[in-house]
Amino acid sequence: MSDEETSRFVRLRVELVLEVHDEGEVTKAALRRLAADPELPQEERAQAEGAVTEDTAEALAYLVDPFDLVSEVPGVELQQASWSSERIEYDPDSPDWDLDEDDGADDDEDEDGIG
Repeated sequence: MSDEETSRFVRLRVELVLEVHDEGEVTKAALRRLAADPELPQEERAQAEGAVTEDTAEALAYLVDPFDLVSEVPGVELQQASWSSERIEYDPDSPDWDLDEDDGADDDEDEDGIG
């Protein structure tokens, strides 16, 4: 394929598993970020403060910003991002958590409308 035939858009998939050692510190950091956001309307701020106070996973989702991951990469511009967080059971010895596993099977399922 020539350069003109290939898309200039790239989907970058990143999956992180974080171990939280101090939920209070995570919550405080999320609240500080909320307080420092001048563009956040007061109603949304109150809702976000409640969410990050009640759930550490929500606090992490507020603190981890995909734009921060790529903002200093030369030659790229973030077009769209979505992310979420959830509490999980994690066993690093389980084959379910093999990071070397090829994700191609997931793509095939999505194309078939199964996944």
